Amino acid sequence: MDITIQNIIEKLTKSVPELRETVDMLTSGKQEVAVSGIATTFIATHNVIRKAIELNVNLLITHEGIYYSHHGKQDQWLNDPVYLEKKRLIEQSQMAIFRFHDTIHLYQPDGIMLGLLRKLNWEPHVVKHHTTESILTFPPMGLGELAKYVKKKLNIPYVRVVGDLSLLCERIGISVGYRGGGENAIPLYQREQLDLLITGEGPEWETPEYVRDALQQGRNRGLILLGHAESEKAGMEYLAEIIQSMYPRTPVHFIDEKPVFQMI
Repeated sequence: MDITIQNIIEKLTKSVPELRETVDMLTSGKQEVAVSGIATTFIATHNVIRKAIELNVNLLITHEGIYYSHHGKQDQWLNDPVYLEKKRLIEQSQMAIFRFHDTIHLYQPDGIMLGLLRKLNWEPHVVKHHTTESILTFPPMGLGELAKYVKKKLNIPYVRVVGDLSLLCERIGISVGYRGGGENAIPLYQREQLDLLITGEGPEWETPEYVRDALQQGRNRGLILLGHAESEKAGMEYLAEIIQSMYPRTPVHFIDEKPVFQMI
């Protein structure tokens, strides 16, 4: 019996109660089509879609939206040549693209977070998982040393750091994506008595400035910003492993993409 795109979607979402409002949806393709190949990715860029076509994938699962809007709005791009060429590529390929964002973040623990922890080999250090972050403890390790370790394990060219690089960190909070804003991140330092927070991104005038003020007051706190994609793509790589274990006879791939920013 053929496995359909709808079968895959139902399998991936069954552990989470149905969401009233969500960005998770099949944005192209037909759910009744049999699956011949699957790929996961952090974001379905033009080149990622081309690579999926080369791999004979007909179901591409992307964490972020394909048209430059979290909520999938397209009206403002309808006459833009970049939008039109990408849309044409997708339509010509007849590929199904499934946006898988909200549900995987609601896995217990958060599936994207778990993928990052696995990539860093830090699962044994977790003392507790919260909805939007995980708390870890380590033998004392310098902030600079930790930053270098994270760069190497995630194979990324840079991270951004606030704090004294010699600061010894023992209690660390980790969050992914756009959870580095002040409302999420700042209360964590006090509530969890953190030495360091590692997160994806957030407004630069919120948490980074809070940490700077803390340092100027003589309080030892550190912050490492990985970047949005750099904090989350390990979760989508982990998702490919999960899907492959569910469907061992179906080709499953993770398609990576280069960092969007260059350091000059």
